[in-house]
Amino acid sequence: MYYKIINTRKLIATKAADLIGRMVFAPILGLKKGGNLIPGNIRKILIIRTAYIGDVILTLPILSPLKRLFPQAEISFLTTRRAKEILDTNPYVDKIISYDAFWFYKNSARSAFADYIRLLRLIRSESYDLVIEARGDIRDISLLAYLSKSGYRVSYSVGGGGFLLTHIVPFRKIEHKIRYHMDIAKYLGCEEAPIEWDMYLTGDEKHLAGRVLVEKGVHRERLIAAIHPGGRKELKRWHPEGFACVADRLSEEWDASVIILGGPDEVDIAKRVAESSRCRTFMLAGETTLRSMAAILERCDLFICNDSCALHIASMIGVPTVAIFGPSKSMETGPFGNIHVIVEKPFACRYSCDENICEHNPHNECLTSITPDDVFNAAHDVCQLAFNQEKRYDKPVSD
Repeated sequence: MYYKIINTRKLIATKAADLIGRMVFAPILGLKKGGNLIPGNIRKILIIRTAYIGDVILTLPILSPLKRLFPQAEISFLTTRRAKEILDTNPYVDKIISYDAFWFYKNSARSAFADYIRLLRLIRSESYDLVIEARGDIRDISLLAYLSKSGYRVSYSVGGGGFLLTHIVPFRKIEHKIRYHMDIAKYLGCEEAPIEWDMYLTGDEKHLAGRVLVEKGVHRERLIAAIHPGGRKELKRWHPEGFACVADRLSEEWDASVIILGGPDEVDIAKRVAESSRCRTFMLAGETTLRSMAAILERCDLFICNDSCALHIASMIGVPTVAIFGPSKSMETGPFGNIHVIVEKPFACRYSCDENICEHNPHNECLTSITPDDVFNAAHDVCQLAFNQEKRYDKPVSD
């Protein structure tokens, strides 16, 4: 059996859990596998995607094809508390259940247990006909999908837990995570269609974003470039001084207004960029929600970032993007669409890296070897690409 797990300890633990699980559950579940899903019989669907925000965003394209296949079904989406706002106005989701799984997010043991029990009671009371676990993770499958008592439990087995599923989605190959998720929809019988995903921002949210930029002193007649120097994992963050150098060149050579974005826990790194820059920057790090950041990005001509949830928000709303990649694999989590440029160096260890510990010498060279020239040249390329394709970019960039 193929396991899509890089971390050695996690791989050994998952294989052991699968071995024990198959021996224990085979007599109980052996007669409950398979069976055709009849769309007319599916009235309530639960989609589980508990971590992380970027991965939740990359799951969203399955929603519209599921709604077309099961038009009468009520679709619930179980996700993290922080990711909930991404789904707030999604027309294909009827209910949002927010929960920070204790196997991904730290919490006190007492609070974690109480939250988990409340969640189990809720999802069991809903009597879902179909549960889709989108990550392919033995913890989500065993602790949520299986215990939901749904008649149909669908996911991949590449992260373990396949013995608890009624339907296992065949794993074809390593591909972009959007395709990974869309293969679940295809397996269920959804017809292939153009990818549809969006934040579905309201008019008020868009208006507020415009007002914020004006109040900060950002004017529409200049090129607006946004920089997001943060990211969940330290090894995936390009150095702040590099972002500062690119900001200076954007300001000096293109007369660009440079906005710095980031979440509440990324304010310090955003400040380092601002303090290292010679040009004036417009600081918005720590001042936006995910939705207001998306509304700000909608008004930008260019976005430069690391592999992060902000990257996927930008892809979703169609902002020309330069994505800086270090240990992560751009073929899986790169920007999705045709108005982006990826900046990365050819390091073979990327494909065996778990993105938590770097054993390469020099340390983190996949990122430190990327220069400001690399990123600035990519910015030029992506702006020209967007302009030539007549997408969002409405004015040429002068060399």
